[in-house]
Amino acid sequence: MIRTKSTLGSLGWVIVTMALLTGCVSSRIEQSRQGVTGIGSGEAMVILGRASYNDRETEESFTACLEDILVSGSPPIRMVSESEFRDDLYPWFEARTSPKSARDLGTLFAQPGVQDRIEQANIRYLAWIEGDTITIDSGGSMSCTISTFGGGCFGMSYWEEDASYEASIWDLQNLNAAGRISADANGTSYIAGLILPIPILARPGNAACQGLAEQIRQFIVGA
Repeated sequence: MIRTKSTLGSLGWVIVTMALLTGCVSSRIEQSRQGVTGIGSGEAMVILGRASYNDRETEESFTACLEDILVSGSPPIRMVSESEFRDDLYPWFEARTSPKSARDLGTLFAQPGVQDRIEQANIRYLAWIEGDTITIDSGGSMSCTISTFGGGCFGMSYWEEDASYEASIWDLQNLNAAGRISADANGTSYIAGLILPIPILARPGNAACQGLAEQIRQFIVGA
């Protein structure tokens, strides 16, 4: 009985220690400015998401994360939703006519009538987001068993993710590119099996969102 109690106690400390751990994330933010920026009272910003490779769309959850951070914090930035923006600029942002990359925006903005629609909506900046989060490595093994005497999971597995995104900022008052901001975050998550599976999550996508959003805020307000 004493040996069993000691073993369970040691195992309990291991589980508590593992549960307190979080995956390690490394991140990098880079900025390239092409013009002077600033935003006036009542002016707004819109975020559009696309993919930078493999024709995959940038996750809606990522652009929603950016919007949530920008609309709060200090100073807050008034945001116009992507769906509202597309409706205001119908039909230029319909699926068949919508720009497929940041380079296409200049051509679209030169179309007759586009600038008038933008001025009516009082949208000062557009951030075109490209990128996604992908798994670049994984490994390890874990086995789980269930029997009449109980069960449990033993082993460890891991996966490494890279979150790479770029924001092309357009000044819609002047209809030109104001600059670019890129965010890259890398992290490794684990699941350790010590009777119960214990996740240790890195969340590089969340780190990339927070870093990119704050850089966009500073870029827009001209700080």
